[in-house]
Amino acid sequence: MDLASRTTLRLGGPAGRLVEARTEEEVVVAVAAADAAGEPLLVLAGGSNVVIADAGFPGSVVTIETTGVERVEGGEKVLLTVQAGEPWDGFVARAVADGLGGVECLSGIPGSCGATPIQNVGAYGQEVAETIIGVRAYDRQAGETVELDREACGFSYRSSVFKRKPGRWVVLAVSFALERGGESRPLRYVELARSLGVSVGGRAPLGDVREAVLVLRRGKGMVVADDDPDSVSVGSFFTNPILTGREFRALERRVAERLGEEARLPRYPEADGRVKTSAAWLIERAGFTRGHGDPLTIAISSKHTLALTNRGAGTTAGLVALAREIADGVEAAFGVRLEPEPVFVGHAWA
Repeated sequence: MDLASRTTLRLGGPAGRLVEARTEEEVVVAVAAADAAGEPLLVLAGGSNVVIADAGFPGSVVTIETTGVERVEGGEKVLLTVQAGEPWDGFVARAVADGLGGVECLSGIPGSCGATPIQNVGAYGQEVAETIIGVRAYDRQAGETVELDREACGFSYRSSVFKRKPGRWVVLAVSFALERGGESRPLRYVELARSLGVSVGGRAPLGDVREAVLVLRRGKGMVVADDDPDSVSVGSFFTNPILTGREFRALERRVAERLGEEARLPRYPEADGRVKTSAAWLIERAGFTRGHGDPLTIAISSKHTLALTNRGAGTTAGLVALAREIADGVEAAFGVRLEPEPVFVGHAWA
């Protein structure tokens, strides 16, 4: 069967063999069998962060269908161990309803819980690395199930040891430590704080934060909905560049030369001394507008410059061509190479 129906992009060719795994044991057995047979393996859950080739995937595709949440009371915090196939936004909604804080700003993100540590999913000033305390995974190299604590997960901006060593681990379950109390963690994102009528660093009721995030995401086409063609995407296609001080100053000079001294390049200092800037800002200033592309196949979202969308008759080849056009244009204009956020399957970005 075509894998397009299992991705939020609705793109991707056929699977060589498809196995639906509904328990951790079934996941491990299916993965081990593919490894023993020397078959190429793709592990797929929510399909919200993959770009699968038009030719599909020739080996075994194991879909993670596991569900369930185990709860352990722990003083001021509650420990929740979530099966990898559990839908992420459903988990967030239940946490908010139970008055548990730490993931409320991550409302509306599509996909499964098991995918979140791989990308260190983040939005609106939160990322899962702040609340994950451990990951249970099948180590394909060792042939056994292992427990990795937060440090072993090696989290960084939109990355982890799982992403840096693709194919070694299959995430089975993720453990989170969430806070009681009914109020959010201090809000870091200006747009979100403003929409809630609080200052940056202030707090708000969890339910209010979730609803505000959903409103913001819908306005950007970032909540998957059948009636919104802008949501047929992988969300943000490019990560925000993180530059050394020297690289950032060089970028500022390029911006001033191209746009004038009055142009203000977004600047977000990192703890390690590097500086993060906005990929969307660079894309727009390089001349790529919302809607750029083909309105019938592949185009930039009409709501958000970072999202590349399948307008109905698109192909993966067309998507990648547009992404490369944008990355090449930004590099030509500003000397910075944008990097994609999703995982490429059956083909490569570089």
